Amino acid sequence: MTQEKEDHDRVSLLLPGKQMDLASSVASVSKNPIILVLTGGGPLDVTFAESNPWISSILWIGYPGEAGGKAPAEVVFGDFNPGGRLPMTWYPESFTRAPMSDMNMRADPSRGYPGRTYRFYNRDRIYGFEHSTRASLTNEVEYCESLRFLVQMSVMNAGDEGGAHVVMLFSRAPRSTGGFPKKQLIGFDRVHTVPFQHFQTSIIVDPCNHLCVADESGKKVLLIGENVLILGDLEHSVSIET
Repeated sequence: MTQEKEDHDRVSLLLPGKQMDLASSVASVSKNPIILVLTGGGPLDVTFAESNPWISSILWIGYPGEAGGKAPAEVVFGDFNPGGRLPMTWYPESFTRAPMSDMNMRADPSRGYPGRTYRFYNRDRIYGFEHSTRASLTNEVEYCESLRFLVQMSVMNAGDEGGAHVVMLFSRAPRSTGGFPKKQLIGFDRVHTVPFQHFQTSIIVDPCNHLCVADESGKKVLLIGENVLILGDLEHSVSIET
């Protein structure tokens, strides 16, 4: 059933027919959260899926080619992460009330006109232009274990006397505002040194634990972007990507 083509425009941004009911019904009886895969050439109002806790992810694949089966399967099963971004704004169903014949780009509050495209549209949106996916941990324990890495550090005693030195490794989230800490302690180790010699130590970093911060609701989240490891005056970036 064709919903959009030349000389045939959609009159709704909702999924056609009973597709919303089908997706919701499947999610309600699933033992695990499901992934909703959408295909088509335009934006959709998927508020029903966004608000359903049993629909964990939404994957939009546009109009796929001959690899339209294999490519989404590789994404769903974690074999490939495309890092895609939406090429258009996804509007709510209420946007269909804007006159199709009015092609003014800028919003006009005096007549309730919301504007068009990401540049001027000033109302609520489902997803904005350039919206990107966020990683989903299907097998959280196994996935987190695979992300662990070892930070090796070298300590030199440049003085004339031996002694102990506590090495402390901190992390800083990509955003230091909005209630997130400026830095937080990952781990530490006490090193006993002698003059003019180097000593090695190491700390295991678990991103799912050490790089997480608590959001406003108290839920631990791993922020996408450049996390920073801090050792004294030294800093090293660790990029977390979707």
